[in-house]
Amino acid sequence: MSPRYRVTLTEQERSELDALTKRGKISARKFVHARALLLCDAGAGGPAWKVADAAEALGITSRTIEHIKKQFVEEGLEAALDRKPLEKPPRGIEFDGAFEARLIALACSDAPDGRARWTVRLLADKVVELEIAESVSHMTVQRILKKTNLSLTSASTGKSRRKGAPHL
Repeated sequence: MSPRYRVTLTEQERSELDALTKRGKISARKFVHARALLLCDAGAGGPAWKVADAAEALGITSRTIEHIKKQFVEEGLEAALDRKPLEKPPRGIEFDGAFEARLIALACSDAPDGRARWTVRLLADKVVELEIAESVSHMTVQRILKKTNLSLTSASTGKSRRKGAPHL
């Protein structure tokens, strides 16, 4: 089977990649991609290694080499060396400090009628009921309470001193 993408580097591209690999101040990913392009160069003066041999020499898979070659042929040298920018930004923080403060205040309040204490599921339902948040998972509530070191099962949730505790 003949290779799908054939890498032929110009003299300028080859010298630029050589300089990149000898500089020593680039990321490992960029270094490996530059070396892969240099090894797979089928142009005049290029070594034209087989994909499997280049992959073994660089310690990556042959599939990665094929992806690098495809990016180089279709999008150019910079696209083959650098990561593609994110199309959409990472998910933002949904629950901020104000939400956490209101949740902790709710957890420190008296439990609902017929209950001895709050549970994370009760807290999650109450947060939605009070419209503090549109929706919240009980695991999110649990994580926030754990992060703030608030225990729903201890004798005191921190809302008041225990009886018999000395006054300062």
